[in-house]
Amino acid sequence: MTEAAIKGNGKKRTIFICQGTGCVSGKSLEITEALKKSVAEQGISGVNVDFTGCHGFCEQGPVAIVEPEGIFYTHVTVADMPEIVESHFKNGKPVERLFYKDPASGQAIPYHKDIKFYSMQQRIILRNCGRINPERIEDYLATGGYEALKKVLKEMTPKQVIEELKRSGLRGRGGAGFSTGQKWEFCHNAPGDQKYMICNADEGDPGAFMDRSTMEGDPLTVIEGMTIAAYAIGASEGYIYIRAEYPLAVKRVRLALKLAEEKGFLGNKILGSNFSFRIHVKEGAGAFVCGEETALMASIEGKRGMPRSRPPFPATSGLWGKPTTINNVKSLATVPVIIARGADWYASTGTEKSKGTCVFALTGKIANCGLVEVPMGIQLRKIIMEIGGGIPGGKKFKAVQTGGPSGGCLPENYLDQPVDYESLTAAGSMMGSGGMVVMDEETCMVDVARYFLSFTQAESCGKCVPCRVGTKQMLDVLIRICGGEGRPEDITLLQEMGNNIKAGSLCALGQTAPNPVLTTLRYFRDEYEAHINEKRCPAMVCTALVRYYILPDKCMACGICARNCPVEAITGAKRMVHVIDQEKCVKCGTCLEVCPEKFSAITKVSGKELDVPREPTPIRVEKPKVQAVT
Repeated sequence: MTEAAIKGNGKKRTIFICQGTGCVSGKSLEITEALKKSVAEQGISGVNVDFTGCHGFCEQGPVAIVEPEGIFYTHVTVADMPEIVESHFKNGKPVERLFYKDPASGQAIPYHKDIKFYSMQQRIILRNCGRINPERIEDYLATGGYEALKKVLKEMTPKQVIEELKRSGLRGRGGAGFSTGQKWEFCHNAPGDQKYMICNADEGDPGAFMDRSTMEGDPLTVIEGMTIAAYAIGASEGYIYIRAEYPLAVKRVRLALKLAEEKGFLGNKILGSNFSFRIHVKEGAGAFVCGEETALMASIEGKRGMPRSRPPFPATSGLWGKPTTINNVKSLATVPVIIARGADWYASTGTEKSKGTCVFALTGKIANCGLVEVPMGIQLRKIIMEIGGGIPGGKKFKAVQTGGPSGGCLPENYLDQPVDYESLTAAGSMMGSGGMVVMDEETCMVDVARYFLSFTQAESCGKCVPCRVGTKQMLDVLIRICGGEGRPEDITLLQEMGNNIKAGSLCALGQTAPNPVLTTLRYFRDEYEAHINEKRCPAMVCTALVRYYILPDKCMACGICARNCPVEAITGAKRMVHVIDQEKCVKCGTCLEVCPEKFSAITKVSGKELDVPREPTPIRVEKPKVQAVT
């Protein structure tokens, strides 16, 4: 590392502290204040302390980055701030112990551009996240913000904007993958004096945080994209529908709207044109079904969030019966870049039918959790094994679920599958809004199917019978299988019910809810058969099919397991092999956790019983051989 790099090439340096929700939960607000205090106390000049939204590398948070040199600090704490100020800013020596460590090599990497998690991404939607202060409009303008809106209002007609979007090939990033330009065109052509533009920010997938992070880190790009969309379809009023569980995103969106109005980018006669547009914020109550556009509109209208049958489609009869267009956060965040850089530039990334990039919330059994933006068509293997750093703890990859709770679970032989709308659908999964959950060898796929179906079943609005009743019946079967009471006919029953629910449900929630079950049946049928026919859980996860035993030849009668058992299911006196009462055991696993590693006297088994004593027995101790003295 050169001295010029350490000192920022003579430029005033800024250290940015991430203040996305994840890092804020790790006390980044206190870290920022501690950093400011340390800079002041040590009399450091030429250093500015600022904050950004989410950097995306949530596994390493709270994070800090020093610009312009790009030095990246991970897992920072309040206690680290005086050392960073003194060592890095005062003495020109970065704090190496806070550098990112590569999970494969263990190498410390100082610059964020050299970290695979970042270097292998192609950020378009997340282009400003982690790089600007989201609460300052000047930062957004400095990145070229609102140049696209200026171009649209001064140089383009609404039809020209729509044609540019159609040529770009942008498809909806909310899950359906419908052409964004065509969607706008339908609404533009619909008759009506009043039209509405809606941003669907109701991100309800478990483990998904792409939209939340975008709104926290770069809300103005979503607002600019929404304003361009409103101009194209002829809307004068808009709504951002955002769940109330995202308080930081709500706060920053409201502030961004205020700043945009003050600068003339929203309101009456925007930038001196004849186009006027206002945006309202509607906070949702957290119903997963309100991610469906007709249910979302019902919620805005003050009704219960329930989907309705279509046609009529929202483009002709949407909010309050008026022509309406609804786009996802990620779709709208892409619009300003397409207008600014051109449709051909955008269409050069991705595949023939899936253009541009996609953002995933990479979570689960993965070394590098966080937000990943990659070109369409990239292989799953590159996302999981390279950008994600692979499976931690030396474990083996087992499956990945794409598309949120309604997505499918794909096995190892699909790791070379390209990530695009058509390929994932053909494999039984889907792109969805961008959730990606990685599972290792210790994951039970039957239990995974049960977990995700329990979520969608609980979130069903109950309006249509296939979803309301069908998902409950499927869930009952899965609970029975995980409980060791599965029947041979259950596999066929699950397949038939799943297909019927997909065909008969009113909205996408019911139409996709069976996906986790159907794909695990397709790719992991052997696990279902083991649960049903052998009463065995191969991953030893399903509690009803698992038992804990104390191995008599290894037990040293230390009593640690008995003292820690919460239900007193372990008996045994001094110098007596301890025994677990299987009737009293609640299978919490505490005994296995506390047994000293040097003894390893407790084992966990599934599908069989061990031939061990049922009552405490004396410990067998071999007497040392004594050699006779002659």
